[in-house]
Amino acid sequence: MAPYPAHSFAGGRVSDQNTLLDGTYAALDYLLGQAAAQLPEECLPHVARTHFSTANTGSPYFPSPLKQTEAIAALKAVEAGAAASIADLEADAPERSINVDLERASAFLFSTYLATVGDMDKSHPKVKKYLKAQSILYRRLSANLYATKNPGEYFHLHGSLEATKALNMIGLEGHRPDLTDYRECIKVIEDHVKQYTVDELEEMNWKIKQAGVTCLKWEDFQITEHGQALLHEPPWRVDLLESDSPPAPFPFAKSSAPKSQILAGIRVIELCRIIAGPAIGRGLAEYGAEVIKITSPNLSDVPFFQVDGNLGKHAAELNLREPNDRKVFEDLLQSADVILDGYRPGSLKRLGYGPSQILQLVKHRKRGIVYVAEDCFGHVGPWSSRPGWQQIADCVSGVAWAQGLGMGLDEPVVPPFPMSDYGTGCMGTIAALTGLYKRAKHGGSYLGTTSLCQYDIFLLQLGHYDETMMAQLREQHDDEFFQLRHNDSVDEVGKRALKTMRRTHPELFDEKHMQECFSQGFDANVRTIRPVVEIEGTWNGFLRSSRPNGFDKPTWDNWEVDDDMLKS
Repeated sequence: MAPYPAHSFAGGRVSDQNTLLDGTYAALDYLLGQAAAQLPEECLPHVARTHFSTANTGSPYFPSPLKQTEAIAALKAVEAGAAASIADLEADAPERSINVDLERASAFLFSTYLATVGDMDKSHPKVKKYLKAQSILYRRLSANLYATKNPGEYFHLHGSLEATKALNMIGLEGHRPDLTDYRECIKVIEDHVKQYTVDELEEMNWKIKQAGVTCLKWEDFQITEHGQALLHEPPWRVDLLESDSPPAPFPFAKSSAPKSQILAGIRVIELCRIIAGPAIGRGLAEYGAEVIKITSPNLSDVPFFQVDGNLGKHAAELNLREPNDRKVFEDLLQSADVILDGYRPGSLKRLGYGPSQILQLVKHRKRGIVYVAEDCFGHVGPWSSRPGWQQIADCVSGVAWAQGLGMGLDEPVVPPFPMSDYGTGCMGTIAALTGLYKRAKHGGSYLGTTSLCQYDIFLLQLGHYDETMMAQLREQHDDEFFQLRHNDSVDEVGKRALKTMRRTHPELFDEKHMQECFSQGFDANVRTIRPVVEIEGTWNGFLRSSRPNGFDKPTWDNWEVDDDMLKS
């Protein structure tokens, strides 16, 4: 395939007065220059015709120097192009229109903060009545950014799913019921972290296999061996696993949706937790796929993230170390089209379910499979086997330092919201759509790979807003936001960001962006963000409401439709 021509959109397409829109077209140009070879050639004309709708003619939405809206809108345009190419296989419409709503794309980046269950958002003190568990403040702050022994050096502990391990590592108890004050908890933990250098923390962290990391600047990350490896990678990859399987046409099954859904009849098994991996499954469910999210009863998850992340899916529990549950899982595999792997490279392989092992389990059916793997550090480079989550990627890649410097500080600050999670989820969705398209056209099986660090690299390569724009953002947004410091938690950063953005950009919180439906699993109404993309001749949306992990039986039978989702 010929490389995508540079500067196809930005030059002369839009008014210089619309900074956000200009930046979005420029981001799309850059993205296609990096990733066009990973896409079906047929999708590129659709991407070129994508319309970005926005009423914003002024400053960016987020109090951040990073071009988050532009990055996610560009990714959503590519996702839409891939989806439109699939739609063409059912009914060819080379001129079909595509719209990406910039306001909704921006809201998508903090979906879990906008979601509610029983009219309560994630910060509501009583929301735990709908959830299986809620962690306590001291233990939550075991996942946080702290100063170290050497001035100017910072380390991000990450014990959110294994708090006791992280706290014990620095000499603290796993539980401290006496510590309930936010600032006191931070002081106690940071005082212990400050006893160590970043090198010592890295060594201690490696020994107990925790997801902590030194906070690097972008220029420092780029010269690491791992940074060098990822800089030679596109934002995502789609590689051929085997070429023996014949083409597998899309079923385009009948759906209860108002119009055709491109993935109706496609079956997806999601083996993921937290946000980024589940965002891939959520994206495929939005296009009509039947998605079963399989989680282990022995692994922790964040309960509120399931409100948004499990939208459109069934959610079942299986212990893949138990023979009976393995048999159930392997029965599900026989009719699956896509496997989503959100664990560290090799984790599922050790259970017998890596890409090549899955191929062996389904080879008799003569229909290929698409395996999409997402993780923190990527699938190449010396750090590829390290555990990690969104804040870890943001710290190691330079995103946190960029946020802090952009706020006028000389210290890193974890940026507001899990935006890298949702951006990575979108890249995984693109990889899955591409793999399915190639399977339908050419046969074979495909491996898609992407990571949080690869999203951050794409984001950072778009550059930062200049000092003039940052001065405008500091003038427009609450002083309280710019008083944040390195050791403020993601919850605190998100809370202050939401407060200032509700005032400065109320359009992001408009009811037109939200949908609501009763959830049997949560026994309450659930409100979530509507889809970002509209593609002429198709319908994207969710046919079933959200539910907590483990709510459903692990079966492809009895896929109910929540009629309220069609009306919402």
